[in-house]
Amino acid sequence: MSALLRWWAGLAWRWLDRVDFPLLAGLLAIMAASLLVQASAAGGDPRAVFAQGARFAVGVLALLVLTRIAPLHFREWTPLAYAGSLVLIGLVFLFGQGRSADLWLDLGVFYLQPGELLKLSVPMMAAWFLHQARLPPGWRSLAVCAAIIGLPVALTILQPDLGTGLLVAASGVFVVFLAGIAWWRIALFAGLGLAALPIGWQFLMPYQKDRILTFLDPESDPLGAGWNIIQSKIAIGSGGLTGKGWGEGTQAQLDFLPEHTTDFVFSVFAEEFGWLGVLLLLGLYLFVTLRALWLATQARDTYGRLLAGALALTFSVYVIVNAGMVVGFLPVVGVPMPLLSYGGTSAVSLLAGFGIVMAVGAHRRRWGG
Repeated sequence: MSALLRWWAGLAWRWLDRVDFPLLAGLLAIMAASLLVQASAAGGDPRAVFAQGARFAVGVLALLVLTRIAPLHFREWTPLAYAGSLVLIGLVFLFGQGRSADLWLDLGVFYLQPGELLKLSVPMMAAWFLHQARLPPGWRSLAVCAAIIGLPVALTILQPDLGTGLLVAASGVFVVFLAGIAWWRIALFAGLGLAALPIGWQFLMPYQKDRILTFLDPESDPLGAGWNIIQSKIAIGSGGLTGKGWGEGTQAQLDFLPEHTTDFVFSVFAEEFGWLGVLLLLGLYLFVTLRALWLATQARDTYGRLLAGALALTFSVYVIVNAGMVVGFLPVVGVPMPLLSYGGTSAVSLLAGFGIVMAVGAHRRRWGG
């Protein structure tokens, strides 16, 4: 028996020796909070909790597998991963399914959202190119990066999925930012982006325009487009300092708050656990982001540093956008709260991304760049 236990212990250690345990602990704590709030938001239906737990299990398995892979191999596989994700996003236009947009591919066993995979493949491709380029990037390198980022972003927005498209863009832009782009160029691009807003407005879908107008004045249509954000604010405000208690939130339990397991699950959490619970949860998100950024700084090659740093910053954008959305600081764009909202492809892709970050940290003394 002791020999068998030693064998299992050795096998477990071989699988876990490259895992960053502080980062994994932070991720597991967020996932535990998700299962807790999903159990409440789903009204006692255990199927939602089991489904979310199964997705987390798949994501953690992907994380463990990816920690075993050297960043050198990620770099070698990047062009293939990028091309494959473009093919999948193209298939969405032919076979996609969804309620208001064609977002998912039905693979029989599960639904795949290719847009989530782009949040990995786009920063991988941008880092792959900049790893070989002269840094800080000049105009030629910036033009190539714009093409690498712009094509998948355009395809995603055309689904139409503006929220995912913006996050895919952010994941690629962060790579360019970490590559040391000059601040005057950042200011120039920011100015051009602001100047292009009136043009971009003309290409938005009607429901996307309604969301922005509702953000500016939610009281203009309190029973229509403004309903979600008004109910979300009520839920957050009614939680007070310590919350109403698990399962006692009225906005979700009485179905006042739509999408209370996905986009607005943070509102449910705030109502039930109060501001103290919110501060604890946001503290976990901050810890995960900072830990991942620290691992990025340990990378010995440009590819690993840019990719790991971009994945960490993109994760933080998830949190900022969803939190700003549910409290009315940002328009509703359908961005989930990472690892808290109900969802499959998003959770698995996020955990896979952190597996890559851990791999970069674990191999920092083994690979040069």
